[in-house]
Amino acid sequence: MLGKTDFAKNATADSYNIVVDTKGTLQWGKENGNNFPHLIITSEQVTKDYLDYLNSQNISWIAAGKNQIDLAKAMEILSNEFNIDRLAIVGGGKINGGFLEAGLVDEISILIGAGVDGRTGQPSLFDNRTESSRPIALQLKDVESYEDGAVWL
Repeated sequence: MLGKTDFAKNATADSYNIVVDTKGTLQWGKENGNNFPHLIITSEQVTKDYLDYLNSQNISWIAAGKNQIDLAKAMEILSNEFNIDRLAIVGGGKINGGFLEAGLVDEISILIGAGVDGRTGQPSLFDNRTESSRPIALQLKDVESYEDGAVWL
């Protein structure tokens, strides 16, 4: 286990494919199918062997947070060391909820299709917030509607 906040900048780019992997288990090849190098965000629980693997693949990484990822600290490192000040979070409800709970969401873009799922146990846009969390007020900036009934907020 690494046991401390640290990072390695193994690739320099204007944009990265950033992946959250709390315990460091995902395997990556050097080719990732797009033009952006991977950058893995993990917790301090990550093993030295996993970080050696990432380094051998020339994959950048950030380890922040004792038992879970400290998203605020990871974003600070992204800004200061990787020159990244804006992210598009394309996650599920738990990742999105984690960023929201950490106060790291300042804009939301939602495309709503003309259909409803509603099955029990399906993830929502933001999951995993604590019971004491208060609703977050938003301001609607723009709306686009499409012929098929979809709406983009």
